[in-house]
Amino acid sequence: MADESPSAIDDLTGEYRLDPTHSRIGFAARHAMVTKVRGTFKQFDGKLYIDGQQPSKSSVEMRINMASIDTGEEKRDVHLRSADFFGVDDYPEMVFRSTSIEGDKTQFKITGDLTIRNTTQPVTFDLEYTGSAKDPFGNLRAGFEGGGQLNRKDWGLTWNAPLETGGLLVSEKIGLEFDISAIKS
Repeated sequence: MADESPSAIDDLTGEYRLDPTHSRIGFAARHAMVTKVRGTFKQFDGKLYIDGQQPSKSSVEMRINMASIDTGEEKRDVHLRSADFFGVDDYPEMVFRSTSIEGDKTQFKITGDLTIRNTTQPVTFDLEYTGSAKDPFGNLRAGFEGGGQLNRKDWGLTWNAPLETGGLLVSEKIGLEFDISAIKS
């Protein structure tokens, strides 16, 4: 019996939705200048349009529930939800909308507008197509991994605390990490 699952992005043209139960949106920030604190956002949704023949015609839109932040330490998460950082009571979502996609069908640079705390800035992320398959329920899935860096101050996230030994408690640069499973609609 032949394998019916597409293996090339050429075969994937269409609308997709993110599968949050099989996807991860994470971040890492240097803490106290000696280690990285990592976390994830547990609630998000998104849609993709993939044009397998002309990836530049593809698009991405994601919405992340900022209150769903999870670093594994509840006190830190409460602080990150506060007005010192995300101010989730006033700004409940982070939104990304692509404006251009460049790539060679396996490696992509996705540029778009990222809105945090009602401030929108352009960002570019690297993304790799990791494959596709039909799952046991008949859904066509496409996988992507990647990430990028941003400077949190560009979105007004300026809270910090000086360290006795010099430097600051929280780095300005934040690494973003994506592990995406998208299901064809």
